Amino acid sequence: MNTIGSPNNSDRSSARIPLDKSGLVESALGWVSEKMYGKVLDPFRAAFHHRPVLFSYLGFELAAMRWKKLPQGLQALAVMTVAQEIGCSWCMDFGYWENHHRGIDPAKLRDVPQWRTSRAYTNLERTVMEYAAAATATPPTVTDDMVACLREDLTDAQVVELASLVSLENLRSRTNAGLGLTSQGFKAECEVPIREVS
Repeated sequence: MNTIGSPNNSDRSSARIPLDKSGLVESALGWVSEKMYGKVLDPFRAAFHHRPVLFSYLGFELAAMRWKKLPQGLQALAVMTVAQEIGCSWCMDFGYWENHHRGIDPAKLRDVPQWRTSRAYTNLERTVMEYAAAATATPPTVTDDMVACLREDLTDAQVVELASLVSLENLRSRTNAGLGLTSQGFKAECEVPIREVS
């Protein structure tokens, strides 16, 4: 028995757990996901195996959607930098699609894998991406000077939001990568494709 729109298992051979758990909750959430995104998100499919994790994840994501202090473009670049640093192809794929539909410059999204050398970014955008990469490193390599530089252009509330978005994306990317979740083909639906995550 499969949930609505469940994937062909051969298409998801990299997933480390089955992505075809079924039931009433799974069908309902699968239907909502398909209406919102055109398909059931693989992180949902994985979380269907553990309902307390699933509902905690959904609650936190819904709460984070209300974080609006940081401009959307900076949010997008911070989150995608984290996904790139961790190597989460699912997050890069979905992040490109999501931010493309929010109107973020496709050239900036496309250049995230080479953000250190790309000319697509402003000084502030590059500083935000540098912070996101440093906070994602193990151990983190954030410095006082880095945060002081951010505070020249961002309020303290925006810096807190940035730190929290970086942490949230670390949770997403590390969970997805740990479960072997890979691209679901979202970027292929956009007008401008991104480069593959290495």
